[in-house]
Amino acid sequence: AEHKSNELLFHMLLAVISVSILIWLALGRREAAVVLIAIPVTLALTLFVFYLYGYTLNRITLFALIFSIGILVDDAIVVVENIVRHARMAGDGRRGLTAIAIRAVDEVGNPTILATLTVVAAILPMAFVGGLMGPYMRPIPVGASAAMVFSLAVAFIVTPWAATRLIRPTEGHAEHREDRLTALYRMVMNPLIRQPRYRRFFLGGVAVLLLAALAFVPLGWVTVKMLPFDNKSEFQVVINMPESTPLEETARVAGELAAVVLEDPDVTTVQSYVGSSAPYNFNGLVRHYFLRRGPYQADLQVNLVDKDERREQSHDVAKRVRERLVPAAERFGARIQVAEVPPGPPVLQTLVAEIYGPDAARRTQLATEVRSILNRTPGVVDVDWYVEAPVRKLRLEVDEEKSAAAGFAPSAVASLVRMAGAGQTAGLAHDERAREDVPIVLRLPRELRGTVDAIGRIRLAGAASVPVGEITRLVEEEEPASIYHKNLLPVTYVTADVAGAAESPVYAILRMNRELAALQLPEGYSFDVYSARQPFDSTRYAMKWDGEWHITYEVFRDLGLAFAAVLLLIYILVVGWFQSFLTPVVIMAAIPFSLVGILPAHAGMGAFFTATSMIGFIAGAGIVVRNSIILVDFIELRLRDGMPLEQAVVDAGAVRFRPMALTAA
Repeated sequence: AEHKSNELLFHMLLAVISVSILIWLALGRREAAVVLIAIPVTLALTLFVFYLYGYTLNRITLFALIFSIGILVDDAIVVVENIVRHARMAGDGRRGLTAIAIRAVDEVGNPTILATLTVVAAILPMAFVGGLMGPYMRPIPVGASAAMVFSLAVAFIVTPWAATRLIRPTEGHAEHREDRLTALYRMVMNPLIRQPRYRRFFLGGVAVLLLAALAFVPLGWVTVKMLPFDNKSEFQVVINMPESTPLEETARVAGELAAVVLEDPDVTTVQSYVGSSAPYNFNGLVRHYFLRRGPYQADLQVNLVDKDERREQSHDVAKRVRERLVPAAERFGARIQVAEVPPGPPVLQTLVAEIYGPDAARRTQLATEVRSILNRTPGVVDVDWYVEAPVRKLRLEVDEEKSAAAGFAPSAVASLVRMAGAGQTAGLAHDERAREDVPIVLRLPRELRGTVDAIGRIRLAGAASVPVGEITRLVEEEEPASIYHKNLLPVTYVTADVAGAAESPVYAILRMNRELAALQLPEGYSFDVYSARQPFDSTRYAMKWDGEWHITYEVFRDLGLAFAAVLLLIYILVVGWFQSFLTPVVIMAAIPFSLVGILPAHAGMGAFFTATSMIGFIAGAGIVVRNSIILVDFIELRLRDGMPLEQAVVDAGAVRFRPMALTAA
């Protein structure tokens, strides 16, 4: 956690430096200093909001601050750029800088307020996302919204004051001269606005780019996933032998598999736990690993080389280890699961199929079919189920007549047998060099504890020495299987993980749903497959997909609803300001075109489109609308001055090009 926090603090410092250099190159060092004043002031106020909400300074709140740095300087950039522009305009250089600042702030004040409110409207609805990810992500919209509100106040109060102190009017030019980029913008836009042929060609090209970018998702070039894999320093290998396997055999197999794991150069040590669970973390708590106590169960805790000293991510190491373990596990008849610590809220397993129905035997039959489908689906690994094979057990039952005849109480016989297997503390060994006394446990040697013959030969001391086997009888019976319920309904679980080209449960589930729909059931039976809601009829057979899929569905559903609320709020705000129902459509038309950059960038970097990507897209919608509002407001200002529409569009774009480019960057 400390390493992650330090890494985020480093990225925060890097973000501040990057923003500073960008503004310095575009506006100048004094102007950059004015904008930089807004960063610590706004961040301090945002931290105060975190304090009021009871948030601690953790990785999520640090990410929220880093996320905020890129947008909290936008208001200050717009104000400073307009002050500099007015200071460089002809005639303004001879006036006082205070009057120039007042005029410049007044010119961009109203559209800046509206633009800031649209960004807040784009971010704040994400605070109402429910499910497991809701509290996990809430500091991001809360912190970013607070930062935007405070940045607006700082831009109108602190920034003009700092500009009058730091910016020198004498450094301005006698006349307003455009830079090369602005001149290039005019040269490109003039024919584009005035020539219908160029305009149609440009709009058609943009539409083609948008459709091509959207095609990245169905083509599989961009994979949708809950959260990207994290680079951890450990993972776990869960081993399940057949239920009748003795502890000694399980220990031998665990040792063999541990040796296979240690062959990987990125593995440092392996801790083996046989017959008991490994020390569990939050992930193990949710996956119920802490309940593993059977003699046929083992856990391997795999520790990796420090992340700074290896070239591959822990997920890649885990995949490589799994490829080596699978053939070895099949040779020993073991079922394994390579369990990585998830980057977000943990779930029972990445893929979880919950089979419901009134009859346990029929549920097991359906679970067998589902398990078979999972096994033959490409990219699905570590298939397992919560169905225990019938296990025969031997029980020593005391013959009360024989034990009474021999002079022994049944409880005494039972205590002796229990001591032989589980052990009993006979006393304490005192050692002056030891900190604590060492318990002396009396029991059979390990190799004899599970054998009935060895226990039967133990003699009971009394008036007559009688072997245990003579006053007990051996009863063979079946071990009762575990029964699982969820929401008061009997359920059978089938679990799996995903590893392959598309390491997301979404695509595997979409492929398997087609096969599940074709399952043949006896006449009179039906099998319903649920992807979202929970089955409620205990008399019908049904299956529900759970695990990471369920969290992914909930989060993207809630983010989609939040995005719809964002669009509605932005539309209402823009209608209220411009007093037009068509102007918001023009302003918001730029939102989908941000995908032209987002999706190809994800594909180029080999990154998943995750919940944080969706948050960035929604926040980007606010930034896109912000720039559009400032541009449209300037166009209307030019139109009120009597300028023709085409010239007003080009002139407004040229004047606002630099601040819009800076805020977008």
